[in-house]
Parts: sequence; C-alpha cells; structure tokens
Amino acid sequence: MRSLLAASDDCIKVIDLDGKLSFMSEGGQRIMEVSDFNAIKGCPWPDFWADQGNAEARFAIEEARAGRSYRFQGAADTAAGNPRFWDVQVGPILGPDGKPEAILSVSRDITAIKEAEQRQRLLALELKHRMKNTVAMIQAIANQTVRGGPEIDAIKEAFTARLSTMASAQDILTQTVWARANLAYLVQESLKGQSDLSRFRINGPAVELSSKTALAMALALHELATNAAKYGALSQDSGRIDITWSVEDGQFAFEWRESGGPLVVPPTRRGFGSRMIERALAGYFSGATAVDYQPAGVVFSLRGPIDALIAD
Repeated sequence: MRSLLAASDDCIKVIDLDGKLSFMSEGGQRIMEVSDFNAIKGCPWPDFWADQGNAEARFAIEEARAGRSYRFQGAADTAAGNPRFWDVQVGPILGPDGKPEAILSVSRDITAIKEAEQRQRLLALELKHRMKNTVAMIQAIANQTVRGGPEIDAIKEAFTARLSTMASAQDILTQTVWARANLAYLVQESLKGQSDLSRFRINGPAVELSSKTALAMALALHELATNAAKYGALSQDSGRIDITWSVEDGQFAFEWRESGGPLVVPPTRRGFGSRMIERALAGYFSGATAVDYQPAGVVFSLRGPIDALIAD
C-alpha cells in the first residue's frame, strides 16, 4: 500500500472531521512539494485554498461529514509557493458503525490542462479578431465593387446582411473554441438584429450543434426572419413566430411557424435564400426540410438524425 501511494501522482490525504490535515501520501507530498509533512500536519485543510476554492473546500468538508461525496476544481499553491490547479474528490471514510469517522481527499494536478484551455481561449479571441477584420474588408470590397441602381443596392444589402449573420454565428462558436454551440443561444443571438425578441416564442430542450451545422442554422434563421419581416408575420405588429424543436427516438425536429401576419401567397419563384434553406440546410443536417406556405403563416420544418447535429 505504501508503494502504491508513493507511486501515485495524485495527492491523497486524510482529513479529520474538524477539517484538519492528518495524513498525506508520499506521492502527494512530492507533487505538493512538501519537504516536511509534520510542518503542515494538523493545519486546517480549507486554508490551503484561496477565494472560491476555500469556499468549495469548506462545503466539501460539510458534505463528507454528512456522509456524501463532493467534487470541485480550484487553485492552490504548492508548499513551495508554485501555483497549481487541482481536480478534487472528497468523500467520507466510514467507521464500523457506518458513520463518517474521517474524510478522504484525492487531488489531481490539472494545471497543464487548464493552461492548454487558456491558450485555446486566447487563440479563439485572436481568431475572432482576425475574422472580424476579414469580414469588414469583404464588406468594404463589396461596397466599392457593387454599385448601381436600387436593384444592385438591394443585392449588396442582402449580401452584407448574410455576411454579418455568418460573422455573428462565428462569434458564438468562438466562445466555445469552435467546439459546440447551444441551439437556444444561437437562435436568440441570430434573431436579435431582426426584430423584438418578444415577438418570438422559443422553446426546446438543450441541444448542441457543431460549427458546421451552427453556421448553416444561423444563415437559415436569417433568411427566414428576413422573409418574415418583408412579407410575413414580422411585417405586421400582430405577427408572432413560434420556434420549437424536439429530440425523440434519435431524431431531431425543428419548426418555424408564423402567425398573425398577412395572408400568405406561395411565391412564384425561389430565390437564393429559399434554395439555401431547403437544400443546403437539409444536406448539413443529413435530413429533410419543407416550407409550407399556409394561408395563416409560413411553416418551415427540419427533420434529421440527432447525430448529424454534432458531426463536423
């Protein structure tokens, strides 16, 4: 047992019910840079932690006294004063009567992981900055290149609006280092610039999207909202839009339903936005889309396997 504790890179400690340190494994002393355990034996264990970590440690002690386990992450310096970040599991050591008689704490050094996460965040912020500069440059090129009458101006306006929507979606992805985007948050952020959010009823379970499907969904929401503002529910004060989604039996279902707007008449031609929504979105989600021009309001639906949502 002594050999196992010495070989482990985890800091294994026994704490009494008063929260004072009574034992630290040899491997733990090594990783905590403790040269003389007797110098810290009997010290209150929560005092090794600062700020939120101190509060977490005190709460962990209370949970262990009550016979429950608790886990947290926090920063604590080694005995030599070197900063470290730890993942900590705390639980009761039960006596013969089944009641806690001491507390076991196992801390694992995750400093390298936290430093890598910090580097990723910095890189993501740098990427966000560069992308904004690129988008601004493309918009400037479009303004200088595309000039003409009202029809050309409308094309330019639509192009820059789609570009801005893509940039906004990329901002959301940057916050998660391009790993995942929460669908509810994506929907709200994509619609902020389109209309008052009080005109939307948004409801659905927690769902995450990959960077690919998040960008496609953001562009589709932009097209739907733009069309609703021009011709549909958002063109009248009484108009409302219900956005719902569900997950059942491995299938994802999304619906955009307009109501309270003018009488809907099916269009005679399909523009880029409609083609993008019906074809490209279906491809990204490995599913099927449909746009139903009901007289009471447009209904857009998307169906696909849940696995496709997070597939890159």
